[in-house]
Amino acid sequence: MTSAPAIELRGMRKVYTGSKDVCAVDGLDMRVERGEVFGLLGPNGAGKTTTVEICEGLLSPTSGEVEVLGMRWGHDDRALRARIGVTLQNTKFFDKQTVRELVELFCSFYESARSVDEVIGLVALEQKAGSRYMTLSGGQKQRLAVACALVGRPDLLFLDEPTTGLDPQARRQLWDVVQDFQREGGTVLLTTHYMEEAAAMCDRIMIVDHGKSIALGSPEELIASLGAAHIVEVHSPDVARIDTARLTALPTVHDCTVQDGALAVTVHEVHSGLPAVLEACEAASVELQDLTMRSTTLEDVFVHLTGRHLRDGEDES
Repeated sequence: MTSAPAIELRGMRKVYTGSKDVCAVDGLDMRVERGEVFGLLGPNGAGKTTTVEICEGLLSPTSGEVEVLGMRWGHDDRALRARIGVTLQNTKFFDKQTVRELVELFCSFYESARSVDEVIGLVALEQKAGSRYMTLSGGQKQRLAVACALVGRPDLLFLDEPTTGLDPQARRQLWDVVQDFQREGGTVLLTTHYMEEAAAMCDRIMIVDHGKSIALGSPEELIASLGAAHIVEVHSPDVARIDTARLTALPTVHDCTVQDGALAVTVHEVHSGLPAVLEACEAASVELQDLTMRSTTLEDVFVHLTGRHLRDGEDES
């Protein structure tokens, strides 16, 4: 088996030219190993979609090197298209075609496609095989989109925010499909706006912002990088009066931020961190509306690194 990674980017840049040039990806290095689910996270406008579309062969980089499955777009296009599967955030099919007809259509594109029944079974749509596309639920439509991406037995699957807008049950059903694909040896590049999805699905995660990588590691490694295990949150319209510099200077406090009427204090130990937060509130005469304690999460890492929540910002150009 080849030792080449599933995806390798070296110094990749993408500049959109116009009245004002926009650098969407700025010298990105990224290596996705075979057999892993690799998450690419970042606020909107960070360069995720551009990066994925370059890996899919939909866009060309301005500079840098891009290898996918040991091959390059522009030289091995036909071979690459036969070995990747792509699921977009919003996939549009013909409303009046049935599930079976749509899968048959996609199977006809590949010389060694899976059987129609096998593909439908992979995404548990047997009961909907004769149903028209327009009658399917959102979750069933997304599973059908993944099914069509799997018909050619791909080695590499691209999933661009595949569960956006789905209810929790539909989201977990799609997780099962992806995990089954990985267990069979497949590789996945995933973008998502759900931190719990990234934590549950990904072996490694890269966080990008302004077209650059700012963090890379397993979910556990990224959470541990915060340096503290707990968050104490205080909600009050008066939290801005709290002396955050004095809090941060305490040995038990790793970091603290004030945003939208809430003080979030990252502490090493709850038993010493909580009294410190309460004392700071009392010293500033802040009347508490709410106080919560929880373990640190991937979302906390993301906010710490970017200053934004995952869904903040504007859409990419």
